[in-house]
Amino acid sequence: MAFFRVIRKDKNSKARAGVLHTEHGAIQTPIFMPVGTQATVKTLSPADLRAVKAQIILNNTYHLYLRPGAALVREAGGLQKFSAWDGPILTDSGGYQVFSLAALNKITSEGFKFQSHIDGSRHFFSPEKVVEIQRDLGSDIMMVLDECAPYPCDYAYARKAHKLTIDWAQRSRTAFAEIGPRHEYEQYQFAIVQGSVFTDLRQESARQLVDLDFPGYGIGGLSVGEPKKEMFDMTDVVTDILPENKPRYLMGVGKPEDLLDGIERGVDMFDCIMPTRNGRNGTAFTSHGQIVIKNAKFKQSFEPLDAQCDCYTCKTFTRAYLRHLFNAQEVLVLRLISLHNVHFYLQLMRRARQAILKDAFKAFKKDFLFHYRKSTENK
Repeated sequence: MAFFRVIRKDKNSKARAGVLHTEHGAIQTPIFMPVGTQATVKTLSPADLRAVKAQIILNNTYHLYLRPGAALVREAGGLQKFSAWDGPILTDSGGYQVFSLAALNKITSEGFKFQSHIDGSRHFFSPEKVVEIQRDLGSDIMMVLDECAPYPCDYAYARKAHKLTIDWAQRSRTAFAEIGPRHEYEQYQFAIVQGSVFTDLRQESARQLVDLDFPGYGIGGLSVGEPKKEMFDMTDVVTDILPENKPRYLMGVGKPEDLLDGIERGVDMFDCIMPTRNGRNGTAFTSHGQIVIKNAKFKQSFEPLDAQCDCYTCKTFTRAYLRHLFNAQEVLVLRLISLHNVHFYLQLMRRARQAILKDAFKAFKKDFLFHYRKSTENK
C-alpha cells in the first residue's frame, strides 16, 4: 500500500484530497495536527482527541529529549504506548525550538550547540543525533534537522541556511537508513524546504530535496514574521515543484483562513499551537469569527459558543457559563474552549476535504470566509 495517495484534485485550484497510511492509522488529508509539545495536547486527554476525531498529533523532539528523555520513551515502547494516544504521531526535529531560543544556541556546520531552557545544561543536536532520538521516540513521521532563517534576513544568510539544510537533509537520509527502526512498525522521514522569501532559493531547495526522494516534504521558515502575501507566494512556488504523489506539510500555520489559503495552494498537512493556546486564553474560534469569552456582553448569553458546532462544549454549555468559569479562574474552562477550538479546526479540514471531492473548494472557502470575517463582535 502506498504511503500517500491523492484521491481527488479540485478542478479550480491546487487543492487536493488524499490519504496517508501509517501503521497507527490512516489519515485523510487535508489535515490539521493538534500540537502536543510534551507528548500531551495541553488540557486534552487522548479520549478528548478521539472524541473530536483527531487523526494525527504533533510531538516535539527538543522538549522530549530534555525530559523525560528519548531512552525512557523507547523503554516504554514508543510515544503511543508512553502517552496512551494510539493514533499516528509526527515529531518535529527540534530545529525550530533551537531557532526560537537564539540567545542560547550556536549553529555550526555539524549541528546546533544549545543550552537547555530548563536548567542551562549544554547539549548538541547533529542531524544524525536527531534521527537517533526520533527513532527512539518511535514517531510515525519524523522531520529532519534544518536551519530556519529568521525574517527579515539578507539573501546571503538565507542562502547559507538553505545550503546547510540541504547538507543536513542528506546526512539525515543516510542516518535514517543506517540507524534503522527501534520499534516494530515503520517510520517515515520528511525533509524541510527552506529559502526564506527568495524565490530562487525556495526553488533550488525544493528541487534538491526532491532529488533525495523523501517520502514527504515540509515547507519551513514561513509564518516567522513575513507578510502573508510573501508566505503564500513562497508556498505556491514550492508546491509547484514538490511531487504530486507525496504529502506537503506547511509548518506552524496557523489561523483558519491561513489553512484554507494553504489548501488552495496544494498543502496537505498543517500544525499550530493556536487552537489550544487561544483556548487557554479564553478565545474561541467559531463559524462567525473569534469570541473572547471574558467580555461582559456574554454575561447573559445563554447560547453555545457556536450554534453550528456539535462538540461536547457547544452541546453542553452556554457562553454565560463559560464566561463565569473563566472569570472565576476555574481550570475546566481551559479544557472546554481548547476542546471546542481543536474540534473547530478539524471540522474545517473535513469540510474542506468534502468540498474538494465535489470540485467545490473555492465556493466553500468563499462562503466560509464570508461568515467568518463578517462578524464584528470582537472589534
